[in-house]
Amino acid sequence: MGLDQHFYDTVAANPVIAAVKDFEGLEHCLAEEDIQVVFVLFGDICNISEIIERIKTAGKMALVHVDLITGLSNKEVAVDFIQRNTLADGIISTRQSFIRRARDLHLYTILRVFVIDSIALSSLEKLESVRPDFIEILPGVMPKTIRKVCAITSIPVLAGGLIADKEDVMNALEAGATAISTTNQQVWQM
Repeated sequence: MGLDQHFYDTVAANPVIAAVKDFEGLEHCLAEEDIQVVFVLFGDICNISEIIERIKTAGKMALVHVDLITGLSNKEVAVDFIQRNTLADGIISTRQSFIRRARDLHLYTILRVFVIDSIALSSLEKLESVRPDFIEILPGVMPKTIRKVCAITSIPVLAGGLIADKEDVMNALEAGATAISTTNQQVWQM
């Protein structure tokens, strides 16, 4: 079983991913036994290593949204920093160059894409060459769009953004998403 298959299997077996945007959310997700994958959407270059270490100590996978970490460059060296200075399992980014660099460094990768119009939707067909482990589409409350994305790419899809209740989770999963990510702590407990 390859590295990518292990990551896929972990996400598929735990289809609700906790996305944490502050220390309060971090504390809550660390206490949730059912949460196995955590998306870190906050921090800075001084505390990101500590945040990741706490997640890893709790036995969970940690992926850092490198675009949101204060003090990191908008150059690929930001990915190198995460790989060398934290225990992160992978990264999330809107930047294709970051995804390529992370793959080179053997990190798991999630390319976050805002599907706001037909141009953004059609651009997903070109992502096969980037080869992220997952594409996370936002907002994640569009089942019809999730179906279209799943039909145009072989890359597994995550749904994130505006997921508010069990109905949103079920609609996204039934439309073909492998999992959803959310900062909504009530959804983590479903």
